[in-house]
Amino acid sequence: MAVSLTVLASGSRGNATLVASSATRILVDAGISARETFKRMRAVGEDPFCLSAILVTHEHSDHTTGLVTLAKKLNIPVYMTAPTREACSRQLADGDGQRWRPPKGETFVAGSSFTVGDFEITPFTIPHDAVDPVAFTFRAEGIKVAVATDLGYMPASVCHHLRGCDALIIESNHDLEMLRVGPYPWAVKQRVMSRVGHLSNEALAEFFSSDYDGSAAFVVLAHLSEQNNHPEIAREAAERALGQRRTLLHNRVLLASQAAPLEPLRL
Repeated sequence: MAVSLTVLASGSRGNATLVASSATRILVDAGISARETFKRMRAVGEDPFCLSAILVTHEHSDHTTGLVTLAKKLNIPVYMTAPTREACSRQLADGDGQRWRPPKGETFVAGSSFTVGDFEITPFTIPHDAVDPVAFTFRAEGIKVAVATDLGYMPASVCHHLRGCDALIIESNHDLEMLRVGPYPWAVKQRVMSRVGHLSNEALAEFFSSDYDGSAAFVVLAHLSEQNNHPEIAREAAERALGQRRTLLHNRVLLASQAAPLEPLRL
């Protein structure tokens, strides 16, 4: 095996992705329970106790729900930025009000690469309403993959980091019309549509048709809203945008799910 990518869960009820090489296994976010994380990893043939580290993109609960239990059970390093660590320590305080600290806490800074096992990891800032949100690229064995969700729009800096990827997990959160007429309160709709909210199908399609270099063999649409999107609407918007670029027809569009892990992508 060179590099594999498995979305264990994706959506507003919890996010977790496994990035693996022949020697290193990294969990990106811990937004589902430890029990469910173990179950889904085993369902795709992975041993949770072989994880090398957990990386946290930001402090929102759909990315941190299982973090305390996983860090304790696995006793592995947990990587996050210093502001995210402080936000998590307050948010995940125990019943006595004691702030949580990962037993093996590691800190990184957006824009500065670091290594875990044989992965070179580059965290980069994304526009989202968290204290210090990041996305990641991973390089190992000549392969580059990216995990980029929870961003309100696609600034030039993000587009730069996503170039040259062999696989890309990227947000396609909502259909604008479904969101506008949907059940969310107006304040929530405004937050989702804002520049620090979530990426719409339409905004992602604009990226694909203008700034995307077409290098990925696999494009995984992630963090789809269960209320304000539909998998086939998201897929059609992405495929239509990719199809307008004649050189990009080799991109295979896949859909990450909230309910079950995606079949591992082997690169």
